[in-house]
Amino acid sequence: MTLPIVRMAGVHLQELATHPDDRGFFREIIRVSDPWFTPGFGQWSHSTMIAGVIKAWHEHPIQTDYWYVCAGVLRVGLWDRREDSPTRGVTLDFVMGEGRPGMVLKIPPGVAHGCKVIEGPAHLVYLTTHTYNPADELRIPLDAPEAHFDWLSDRI
Repeated sequence: MTLPIVRMAGVHLQELATHPDDRGFFREIIRVSDPWFTPGFGQWSHSTMIAGVIKAWHEHPIQTDYWYVCAGVLRVGLWDRREDSPTRGVTLDFVMGEGRPGMVLKIPPGVAHGCKVIEGPAHLVYLTTHTYNPADELRIPLDAPEAHFDWLSDRI
């Protein structure tokens, strides 16, 4: 399977090495020494979502997110809303999860993001560079016309 091409400033999609054996597999998600893990660690969280759930859009002015889908399949949407970004206005649409290469996704501040559960339940484990702060949680309607993104389509 080929990784999606990610062309958005500051966004990083890293394929992970998987070491299978007759018991299952082992996979490292993030090391503190990974060059794309620069902002550091604030909080580790786990979200479970049932099939069909859409969580979009939201954006953080301060924190960076690192997403890893450990079960199920998510359709991921990214929308660059940063004023000074060379990719301002660009949206990306791809899938992560079971049956695909293991990946971790870095989402920088100012990039609106969301997901739709294609196969569930889905388990999203994510690190953030800061602890939860309601002032750093901006919500945008999932049907925001300026995103040019259709969360209701069945696209995979």
